[in-house]
Amino acid sequence: MSELKPIATRESYGNALVKLGEAHKDLIVLDADLAAATKTGVFKKAFPDRHIDCGIAEANMAGIAAGLSTCGFVPFMSTFAMFAAGRAFEQVRNSIGYPHLNVKIGATHAGISVGEDGATHQCNEDIALMRAIPGMVVINPCDDVEARAAVEAAYAWEGPVYLRFGRLAVPVINDEASYKFEIGKGITLREGSDCTIIATGLCVSGALEAAGILEKEGISAQVINIHTIKPLDEELVIKAAQKTGRVFTVEEHSIIGGLGSAVAEVLGEKCPTPLKRIGINDVFGESGPAKELIHKYGLDGEGIAAVVMKG
Repeated sequence: MSELKPIATRESYGNALVKLGEAHKDLIVLDADLAAATKTGVFKKAFPDRHIDCGIAEANMAGIAAGLSTCGFVPFMSTFAMFAAGRAFEQVRNSIGYPHLNVKIGATHAGISVGEDGATHQCNEDIALMRAIPGMVVINPCDDVEARAAVEAAYAWEGPVYLRFGRLAVPVINDEASYKFEIGKGITLREGSDCTIIATGLCVSGALEAAGILEKEGISAQVINIHTIKPLDEELVIKAAQKTGRVFTVEEHSIIGGLGSAVAEVLGEKCPTPLKRIGINDVFGESGPAKELIHKYGLDGEGIAAVVMKG
């Protein structure tokens, strides 16, 4: 992993928007009274005439974003994942997804790493909700380098994109000079022969830590970073399953409907393989320090390795 200081991907989101805004005059950012938290405030400071605060009215914000997209703009609507995917689901589905409009959804504060805000704000269902919308691209970057690249790729993509960002500062895994982001293409971070760990988002760093722990126990674990949940890199998933014969998925999301489900669907239909999903096991989160919650729910290196060793 890089020696760079850990950074929250929500910070990366704000910084990427400013860079894109400098090059593209058609980019407009919308927020719902959370610019300081979503980090779109930096865009507002740089381009005040292209930032719209819609107030605490997320559903209305989705409609505004939809309208702007029909006028030639590329809107990024930004709020917490709980509100973007949860509160505004109907408007995202019907006003953005159904007409397949060119709207980008920047959803921050996803998963249990929201920490002390507790279960009401820890959205562990957003990937499942967005995956179910026809034509919606779903991206969950693992670090600063990947998050900034994902925002650029989302801007260039024609159609709706859901981008998931976190509140907690996470290690920088990727080398910016050599990193290449491509929607729908996973990345093999570590080769292995005994099992495959497929991870997404902040769990990617935990998967790499787990592989290091497993190596000491004589277990060779392949680690794959799936930043795009939809469209999923089916070819890479199948190839890995055929190679190692055992697959584990890891996500800061419910095991229902997220990465684990996406991988299970592919393997079930095309390459039946023993699979264990590691994530939030059909429960709500709870209030507490983010890192302690990640440990409690078994999403750190120690927890992931323990599941793999059990088989």
